Order: sequence, then structure tokens, then C-alpha cells
Amino acid sequence: MVLLGLLSLPAVAQKKEKQPDATSAKERLAGYQQRLQLQKNSLVGNLPFRNIGPTVMSGRVVDVEVNPADPTNFYVAYASGGLWHTTNNGISFEPLFNRETVITLGDVSVDWKNNVIWAGTGEANSSRSSYSGVGVYRSQDGGKTWQYKGLPESHHIGRITIHPTDPNTAWVAVLGHLYSPNKERGIYKTTDGGATWKHVLKGGNDNTGAVDLVIDPANPNNLYASLWHRERRAWNFVEGGNTSGVYKSTNGGETWQQVTGGTSGFPAGEGIGRIGLSIFPQNPNIIYASVDNQELRKDVKPAVAASNKLRKEQFKDFTKEDFLKMDDAALNTFLEENNFPRQYTAKTVKEMVNAEKIRPVALSDFLVDANSMMIETPVTGAQVYRSDDGGKSWKKAHAGYIDDLYYTYGYYFGVIRVSPLNPDHVYILGVPLLKSEDAGKTWKEIGGDNVHSDHQDLWVSPTRPGHLVNGNDGGINITYDDGKSWFKANTPAVGQFYSVTVDMATPYNVYGGLQDNGVWGGPSTYTASSSWTDNGRYPYQRLGGGDGMMVQVDYRDNNTVYTGSQYGAYYRLNKATGQRLSIQPKHQLGERPLRFNWESPILLSRHNQDVLYFGSNKFHRSLNKGENMEALSGDLTQGGRKGDVGYGTLTTIEESPKRFGLLYTGSDDGLIHVSKDGGYSWTKISDKLPKDMWISSLAASSESEGTVYATLNGYRWDDFTPYLYVSQDYGKTWKQIGKDLPKEPLNVVKEDPKNPNLLYVGSDNGLYVSFDKGQTFQAMGGDVLPSVAVHDLAIHPRENDLVVGTHGRSLYVANVAHLQQLTADVQKKPVQAFQISAPQFSDRWGQKFGAWNEPFTPTLTVPYYVNAAGTTTIRIKTDKGQVLKELKDQSERGLNYVGYDLTLDALNLPAYEQALNEGRKTGEPVKVTPSANQQLYLRPGKYVVEIEANGSKTQQEFQLRAPERRARE
Repeated sequence: MVLLGLLSLPAVAQKKEKQPDATSAKERLAGYQQRLQLQKNSLVGNLPFRNIGPTVMSGRVVDVEVNPADPTNFYVAYASGGLWHTTNNGISFEPLFNRETVITLGDVSVDWKNNVIWAGTGEANSSRSSYSGVGVYRSQDGGKTWQYKGLPESHHIGRITIHPTDPNTAWVAVLGHLYSPNKERGIYKTTDGGATWKHVLKGGNDNTGAVDLVIDPANPNNLYASLWHRERRAWNFVEGGNTSGVYKSTNGGETWQQVTGGTSGFPAGEGIGRIGLSIFPQNPNIIYASVDNQELRKDVKPAVAASNKLRKEQFKDFTKEDFLKMDDAALNTFLEENNFPRQYTAKTVKEMVNAEKIRPVALSDFLVDANSMMIETPVTGAQVYRSDDGGKSWKKAHAGYIDDLYYTYGYYFGVIRVSPLNPDHVYILGVPLLKSEDAGKTWKEIGGDNVHSDHQDLWVSPTRPGHLVNGNDGGINITYDDGKSWFKANTPAVGQFYSVTVDMATPYNVYGGLQDNGVWGGPSTYTASSSWTDNGRYPYQRLGGGDGMMVQVDYRDNNTVYTGSQYGAYYRLNKATGQRLSIQPKHQLGERPLRFNWESPILLSRHNQDVLYFGSNKFHRSLNKGENMEALSGDLTQGGRKGDVGYGTLTTIEESPKRFGLLYTGSDDGLIHVSKDGGYSWTKISDKLPKDMWISSLAASSESEGTVYATLNGYRWDDFTPYLYVSQDYGKTWKQIGKDLPKEPLNVVKEDPKNPNLLYVGSDNGLYVSFDKGQTFQAMGGDVLPSVAVHDLAIHPRENDLVVGTHGRSLYVANVAHLQQLTADVQKKPVQAFQISAPQFSDRWGQKFGAWNEPFTPTLTVPYYVNAAGTTTIRIKTDKGQVLKELKDQSERGLNYVGYDLTLDALNLPAYEQALNEGRKTGEPVKVTPSANQQLYLRPGKYVVEIEANGSKTQQEFQLRAPERRARE
């Protein structure tokens, strides 16, 4: 769930102030070319990556496009996971949008007759993780290939509508920049397949764009568009404005007239936010609109308790005298149920009030946090309006409020659908999925027990009543009985990870927090399969709910886990017993509440794993596994700003792997501090760095005590500069590195623990590695890792695995042992072979385990490096030098990996058998006979792999070991 923490109300329009310049589209597109160059020149493009899921919890869907003639054929657009296609009703999917400039999507439109797809990049949900797009792409072959069609400053696209009979005519609803004003907002039209565009409807100001667009299928000259005024900054979100409204065109979008406001019956004003539209195709005069109305309710009455329990609102009105007369038992119950620190009892609190150290209202103020204010702010919320005359007039469909649908975050939703078969059957999407069968007068929830909340899109069948395909924050659900029963279609690995970490089990486990999908942990050896449905236990297990955040694991038992959800709601978990302990720091009564980031930082000291660090706007430490949290610092931020989004918080904590108590913190408003005494004193070290940036990560060196790396992220200014810095003197001075990185905001930097020359960097569009401490970079991931946001990285200290946490494609793993060995001296060599890992010999090689199975065949990977591309010869030899097999490989400059099936050529068989029998004095001679698949496989023994390239040779040995035989008595 995307929660907007309200810290002051109401949200107000931003004052004109100087802010960092937004990165231009021209620079971003040039950055894409730079990324392609870093991929082309990479030495590590062939390094194997494997996706380890998970899949079952999926990720945020923004659009579902279903073939009305064959509903088993449909496309799913994920917010940050690209476009996927199924032709078997969701049993399996194929990814279609992997290598473009960005893979974040806002809307997709399909011309089923001509197999043409339009893809608008950059989602319209305006969330904190709504990545920016670069415009529109078009495919004329069902998504196999794509052509870029412009609108680069659009950033976020709400809808694409195709002309029903002219595939070259389309309209695009451009919402515009998320964190900065821009003029390129509104409706754009093309009549030549995207070669040129006409800006046919503008938003009225630089913060108003188009978010929805529908067309009259009977008369394509009639179109309806919704405009939305919204201003987002890191600390504040203005969700509406008086330029929000619905517009109509009767000439194919050439000109537009507003059909809301005034005497239309449709609301107007500063509180009108996102508007969704739906048209009834059998009678296009019938139009529904959903409205996110952020105006405060005028008829709010104080909440009435279900019993005599105390409510926090009561303490705002208590006098000192009234408070001291309160029943101690009732007050103690209130303190216990609201998780006040243990030192606060009815007795101690009354003593504080009596001594006038605090006022009674302090008990109410103590409970003010971002989540509670989000739920309790009395905004009007979701409304539904209907027009029966083509938008000339509107009527509110319902008498009262539609409660518990939007709260204060209607910006995250905005989809309404009318059934193509019945104009009175209407669906509205929010946290629940609601349906009305009486034109919006009354509503009921139709989400099932296996349906995720936060609903983003809905396809309603035009031929079969009750057939729905629903896209939500947990993927795809399908029903054939109007929501009475649902099934999931969640095979793509499209999880949106915020964080990733590992434990030290064998095999080790991977943990991470996901957007709106809680915290999960699972085996690093995971391979996607549906076999888990047979035993009912998915390999990954959910450890917590909400929006999953950072995770830390105690290596001593691999069982004690520290994790939690948004805004610092963290706990200590015993995986074996399920026991949980809240570890969130609390302020003292009478103090200002602590400020917590959406993803509050925690860190378990590897020097002493009883010590846990926690960041609010202050630095907290526990010496006893979170049992007690002590604030060791004052405010380590710029102090927060007035607004309705939590801001002025710590975002990252780092401890030196070389020295216990050498600590660094970074904040969301650009401050970095260092402590050399375990957190008791702090020094600000960021004055010479770019101002007001989000400190997305810090990495203390394992080689040099005074060296620390920092990534600064300007995404919340629409600044896409890759800010990467290093200090070699504990932050006294900084040097910018990574100057050849493309224009992509940076999320994380890690120094390799075995080779400190290696730096790994994750950006909003990929993964990069440096072999020279950040002076130059190369792209990682080859053809496996798509252009997805890399949020976090973890390097397993024992297995040398790099674990990549992406926000859109779940988790990837690559073993980086060869990178660690790829020193400057090695890179100069014509050819270098690396250690070979061989499987255990089996006499079942080449045989079938059943009549219908494929033969069981082994694979051995030969890893090597060459400093120039060309033809490489690989020879498999006995340890005496006899050649058994020769392979040719067209190698690329850099790392190469050749698969070898452990067979020998028949021409070499006589000499091989002779070699196997040399020195044997007893027993039958060894014979190598063809296996069932007619292949000749090597026998147990020692072998040599010789690699010849660029005029040089190198070699590595490997051994095939026979299985251990049971001893005979």
C-alpha cells in the first residue's frame, strides 16, 4: 500500500523557490546511448546472472489489455517490471519490453487487428517509487521489436487511446514531470503512427497534465479527457487543484471544451484531484467519472468509542484537574494498547502532569505519526459521478461517502469501469475493489481472500458477464463469476524490492522488503517452478506485512531477523517460534515526535551482533538486540519541512567493517554525518557535496579505514545526475567519481569485500561495476538483467555471490569470484583461465530415467578471459597431455563461458582407453562404451583444459570424482 504520511494539513501549493534543475530529456536519451556503450565495451557482459524469484507475490500492475476475441491472450504492463504477454490465460508469460531506455510503464494500448502495440512509459500513480519514463514506444509485430516514437518530456503517461479504424491515429494523455513543473503536459495527437505529434490540449499551468482519456467507439471524433493538477516534492504533495476537470472534444481531439465545474453538477475547486473515466459503449452518452476529492469533510463528528476505552482525541481537551481524576486502570489500558514505553504508567504520567512537565495533550501528540494521520485525516475521498448526456451534465451517483477506499492517497488510484453489457454495473478501484449494480448508489466489495489490495486496472468482458481480469499491487487475478472466486496468474518475477540481504546458512537465504508485499525470505538456490503447488509450501516465506523495508539477520543463528514495514514499524523476529518484539524507537512524552523515513534504516553491527543501529531523524542504538533503544544523537537532518510527507529523516546507516563504532549516517535532505566513538558525537561532513539530495547509500571501505563512498539521488527533483563520491579522510574532503555513468539516479554503491578496486553501483536503470575504484565503469547483467531499477545490493562473504535487489524484476544472483580475480595485471594478459568446478561422475550420464524423459547429460563450464575478441580453441586433455576433445568459441573481449558436455570424440577413443589402462596389472581392462544417447563420456580421473587465444595458451585442471562406494563387510 502506498501510504502518504500527513504531518501537517492541508497540503498547500508549493511556493516559488529555487530548486535543482530537472534533467532534460535530451540528456536522458544521451544517457541511454552511454548505457549502450558501457554494455558494448563491458568485460563482464557474459557473466552469468540467474533470477531467483520470488514470483508469487508479484508487483504493481498498471494496465491489462485483453483480446476481446480471445481472452486467454492478454498483455500486462507492470509499473516497473515492463510488459508481459500470455496466450494461455496467465499460466505463463513472456517478457516483451526489456532493453528499452526504461521499462517502467504507464499505459499500453493494443490494436488487435493489426498486431500493433503502443506503450507509454512512466506510470501515472505518482507514488514515491513511480519511475519516470521517456515517452512513447510502438511495436508493429506484437512486441517483438519496438520503435521509439517521442514525447520525451512526458515522464508519466496516464492513457493511450488508438483510433478504432485508423491504426496510425492515436491520442496520449501526458501527465508530465512528477517532481518539477513542465509545459509538455496534456493531450497529444498523432495521425502518422507517432512520427509527429500535435499538442491539442494543454493543462492550463505547468503542474496540470492529462491522466485519463476515453473515446466514443461509435464516433471516434468524440473524446473525453481528465486533467489533474498535482505537485509533488519530497516533503509535500498537493493532490488537487482548480485546474483539474473533464474536457470533451467533438472533432477528433483538435479542440476541447471543459464539461465540468460551473453548473455542470461536477465538483470543482482546489481539492479536486485525480479523475478516472469510463464510457458505456452501447450508449456512449453514458459516462462515469471517479473523483479523488481532497476537500476536508464539513460534517465530521468525533469518533465514538465502542466501549468506555479512552481515545487519543480526548486528551486534547482535558484540563490538568480532569486528567488527575482519571481512572488509573483505564489510563493504564490506554497506555498498554497504544504501545507507550514501559516507563509510562498511570502513576508516572499523572506525576508528570501534576508537576506540569507535560500537558494532557502530550498523550495525543505522542501518537501522531505518518500512518495514523494518513488514515484519520477526514478528506471527502472517492466520489462517483454519472452523465447521461455526453458530459453536458453530471450527477453524483451516491448519497453519502464511499469510505475506506482512498483515504488521503487517491492519487494512487483513479480507475473506474462500467460493464460493456450493463450501464448500471460499475466497478471502482482503490484499496478494495468495489462493485455497484445500481449505477453507483450502493457498493459491495468483490475482492477474494487470495486477491491483493490496491487495485490498479480492471478489464471487464464485453461478451461474458462476470469475467474480469484485475491488475493490482500483487499482480493479476482472474474471475469468471464477478468476484465470487478468483485465481492468481503470478508466474512473472516482477517483485518490487526496496532492500536485500543474506544470511550465512548453507545454502544461504536471501531476504528483502517489497513494495506493498511485505518482507520475504527464501533460498538462494530457488528456481522458478510450479511444483510447490503440489506440496503447498512456496520456497519463499513471508515474514511480515505492509510495505516491506530493510532486513538484518544475525549470522550467529541465521534465525534472528530484524525487519518491518513503512515509517519505522520494525520488530525483531524469531523465525523458529514466530515471536516478535517491537524495536521502533520512541520519543519521550512532551518531546516532538520522531520522524521516520518511508524506508527507515537499520543496521546490525557485524563486530558485535548484539548491537543494533536504527535511524529516525536521530541515531539510535541498542546494546541488547533491540530490547532497548537509546537516542545517541540530536537531529541529524536539516530539521524537516512543513508538508504532508515525512521528511527530514535518516535514510542510511553504515559502520566501518574495519573498526567498531566508526559510523556514518545519511539523510533525505542531503546531510552526511560521521561518528568515531560509537555514536556519542557526530560531525557533519556533507557541506561540500551537492545540496538537498537524498543520500541513498553509504559504503565504508574494508581496505582503508578512512575511505567511504556515497551515492546521492536527485530523483525527487527530477534530477537524474549520477552523483557518486568518495572520501579517503573520513569525509573531510570528497571527490566525484563515476563520471562516465549515464544520466540515471543512483540507489546503492558497494565495495567488493575481496577486491577493494571493485565497486558495484545500482541505478534506476541498471547495474554497473568499476575495476578501478570508480574512475571508470562497465555495465553488468548482459542480456539477462533488463533496464530495471536496482534498489539494493548484497555480497555474500562466503559464496562471493552478488545479490541484486531490483524494483520490478525481483532478485538476481551472479557469482563474482572471476571479477574479484580480474585485476589490472590479469586484464593485460592475452588469455587467462579460471578455476573449473566439475560435477561428480555418474554412470547414468546419457541415459533416460524414464521412457519419456530426456537423457541425463552433464555440463561443465569453462571460464576464461581474453583481452581481444577472436576465435578461441579449447582442448580437453588427459593429465598426460592426450587431446580428447577440441572446441571452438567466438570469444568476446572480457569474460567468456563455454559449456562442455564431458564427452570425447570417437577418433580419440583408442588412445584414451590405452591411457586409462596404463599401469593396470589386474582386472578387466577399462572399456569406454557409448551411453544410451550414443555419446562417449569421460571416466573418473584428472584432466586438463587448455585454452589458446591471441597467440597464447593457458590451462586449468579439473578432476572427475567417482561416487563413494559403500564398504563391503
